[in-house]
Amino acid sequence: MHRDHHNARRHSHVFNQDRKRPGERRTLIVIAITGVMMVIEIVTGMLFGSMALLADGLHMASHAAALSINAFAYVYARKHATDPRYSFGTGKVNALGGFSGALLLALFALLMAWESARRMLSPVEIVFNQAILVAFLGLIVNGVCVFILGGSGHQHDRSHPDGLHDAQEHHRHDHNLRSAYLHVLADALTSVLAILALFAGKYLGLVWMDPLMGVAGAFLVARWSIGLLRATAAVLLDHQGPEAIRRSIRESIESDPDSTVADLHLWSIGPNIHAVMLTVVSCTPQTPDYYKKRIPQHLGLEHITVEVHRCLPSHTPEAE
Repeated sequence: MHRDHHNARRHSHVFNQDRKRPGERRTLIVIAITGVMMVIEIVTGMLFGSMALLADGLHMASHAAALSINAFAYVYARKHATDPRYSFGTGKVNALGGFSGALLLALFALLMAWESARRMLSPVEIVFNQAILVAFLGLIVNGVCVFILGGSGHQHDRSHPDGLHDAQEHHRHDHNLRSAYLHVLADALTSVLAILALFAGKYLGLVWMDPLMGVAGAFLVARWSIGLLRATAAVLLDHQGPEAIRRSIRESIESDPDSTVADLHLWSIGPNIHAVMLTVVSCTPQTPDYYKKRIPQHLGLEHITVEVHRCLPSHTPEAE
């Protein structure tokens, strides 16, 4: 049996997590913009009596807090990237930041729905002109934030073959940045809904549209948060990596008729970073490095561990 101990003392588990990621600077800019607009919308929403506007401001408060968690995750991961206490580096701090942001997203969706339902039962007077003006201002600010974060939020490695890229696309992005992006996107949505509700109330007399839009916004935000919770939880719980990558690894090893992959574990250890552990059984076993070199380099595998076993005598060609 062979185990891969080659250069073990010199092997690094930093995986470039000590570098400042593109999303960190963008997140800090958006936090500053959001903080100012958050105060304006909450204060004016209370003064003018608009639930849709207040919901937009409250949600801005939620993503201001979530963005702060995202920024902290970036800094923490970078500062502790070389800490030997982290077996595979600090890449999962990124997913943890995204998971925390998704929880806040879900919490404020519940608060939006609760307050909207309360306003349906106990309507309040709305000062439409001022509320519409602030809602448009909020939409502009949210649009700027979406643009700032969206530029790096959906970047993927286009060097992969099409078949593998499609399967990996959902797994290879920055979850921390995705969390921040969804927060500002949700704010842009609630701004649009607030504007629609306020116009319907002012020109059509449909005052009930204001809290109804609050409920609709809460529902969509909750759906986004659930999707992000599932994606980040899969990383935190070491969910098996994409089937396309696993299949490619297995086929690259088993293209040698004498080699069989008896066990394979593929999981994410950070944004765009996967680790794999596999056990190879062969009647003429080679060194672990031999099997490592058979695995395609474009799969994005940063940490590969190979264990090799000689097949049992009963499985040798001579025994058959």
